[in-house]
Amino acid sequence: MKHKIFIDGSEGTTGLKIYERFRSRADIELIDIAPELRKDPAERKKKINESDITFLCLPDDAARESAAMAENPNVRIIDASTAHRTAEGWSYGFPELSNDHFEAIRTGKRIAVPGCHATGFIALAYPLIKSHILSADYPFTIGSVSGYSGAGKKMIAEYENDSRKPQYDAPRLYALGQQHKHLPEMQKIPGLSSPPIFTPMIADYYAGMIVSLPLYTKYLNDKSSPHKLEEFFTDYYAGQKFINIMPVYEDGVSDPFLCCNECAGWDGLKIFITGNENRIVLSAQFDNLGKGASGAAIQCMNIALGCEADTGLVL
Repeated sequence: MKHKIFIDGSEGTTGLKIYERFRSRADIELIDIAPELRKDPAERKKKINESDITFLCLPDDAARESAAMAENPNVRIIDASTAHRTAEGWSYGFPELSNDHFEAIRTGKRIAVPGCHATGFIALAYPLIKSHILSADYPFTIGSVSGYSGAGKKMIAEYENDSRKPQYDAPRLYALGQQHKHLPEMQKIPGLSSPPIFTPMIADYYAGMIVSLPLYTKYLNDKSSPHKLEEFFTDYYAGQKFINIMPVYEDGVSDPFLCCNECAGWDGLKIFITGNENRIVLSAQFDNLGKGASGAAIQCMNIALGCEADTGLVL
């Protein structure tokens, strides 16, 4: 039996990636919408209620509007926007965090896909807080570098314009007012007492990212060395196909650089533990279009449909 899938917002970056990934899947029947009717509420509502699963790849207000159109009780909504990530009644689409998260995705009718920056931070911070290695009031500071594809079609066009400004040649900090749209989920999902300080950066390459979390070991309960944290994360994410814990870098390694674009085209996430007995940096390396967007959305769909979680994905 084929599953009927509708992508509301199939012309955006995430929507296009999801559409591309379905081309080779025999178990998927895509519900098309005529180009001239993509913004027609009545036609979108019809397609949503015909589907088994609808992906929302839309701006937040439009995503809320589309979610409200789902009147068929059997329709599942997977929202790739920011609109519902902290909303009541929505499952947070990060199944590796806990069995409760996995079950909520497997059985839920409303699933919110995590933001890319939030994915990296939460993959690192959630286990530490839930295992009481760090307290919820730890003053978290996060750095993040991402390729420009995560900023959407308009920004992609600006970066790929031959006449672009020279400022686009260098990495650029943004969201300097500490109001980034991923901050609410970064605080709520791990259960932080206050939002972290977050300094995201966009750079002149297409896809891939690294989110880094620096820690003082004196504030850690027990797991106060890189090797102890490597053991902890290895145990925490044991059996998870999508998350790889990398060996601790030793002094004298020949290539100690972490490249932000190394995971482009891959749908998993790598965790690196670097530093010393006093200061440690945890880093999550992944593709902002993979585990940070369309790959995570399809992983959630696979779980909801009872498929192998990595069906149609690259691991």
